[in-house]
Amino acid sequence: MRDLRLTLVQSELFWEDKAANLSHLEALLAAQQVQTDLIILPEMFTTGFTMNLSTTASSMVGAEVTWMQTMAKKYSCYVAGSLHIEEDKLHYNRLLVVGEAGIFAQYDKRHLFGMAGEDKAYERGTEPLICLINDWRVNFQICYDLRFPVWSRNKNDYDLLVYVANWPERRAYAWRQLLVARAIENQSFVAAVNRVGTDGNQLPYRGDSCVIDPFGEPMWTLSDAEAVKQITISASELQEVRTNLPFLQDRDHFKLL
Repeated sequence: MRDLRLTLVQSELFWEDKAANLSHLEALLAAQQVQTDLIILPEMFTTGFTMNLSTTASSMVGAEVTWMQTMAKKYSCYVAGSLHIEEDKLHYNRLLVVGEAGIFAQYDKRHLFGMAGEDKAYERGTEPLICLINDWRVNFQICYDLRFPVWSRNKNDYDLLVYVANWPERRAYAWRQLLVARAIENQSFVAAVNRVGTDGNQLPYRGDSCVIDPFGEPMWTLSDAEAVKQITISASELQEVRTNLPFLQDRDHFKLL
């Protein structure tokens, strides 16, 4: 397993404007000399966190997924982010991992944010996603999933935990603390991408995107600004931590109901 190059895109999102968001994200990436294995975009990167199902849906063969594949080809990498997908007349907050050949993996958000009506608008996911990115076992999750540690429990089956989010500013302290906790308790790298700006409901976001090492120490963090950050996480560091301090082998064993 070699080192893994990550590119985190913390951006403003144009409310329910898919074309504007794709153009803006493409410009942010083009301004960098991107050399990466995985580009990570925010939750609902094409629309913002909207419950408006009538005008914001994408399809699994639509222009938005094609755009992700185009970016994957351009930068010879995988691209991950969630978007509103309609499939068989049902709606999902779905994270897609797209490579040069097309859709590589997908994950439907498990924990839907009922206080915003997300549970009424979207279908709940039932299966976690852990997939191989250049031999790294990567667990992809979405925003509110962060509050539920059992869902991210490391059964010694992943190396990197990725969160994509639209996490509001007024709960920013919880975001920062929970991400550190997930890294420590799972002895894993954590990469988290949140948006900035204000959405169509006048809710502000301050970003706080970050990469955290398996000890819970931030390697990089950014508050209220747009940025494209390229950072490399070390396979040898992860192996050393897990070999010298094998906490995961002492975990409790139980099954989810």
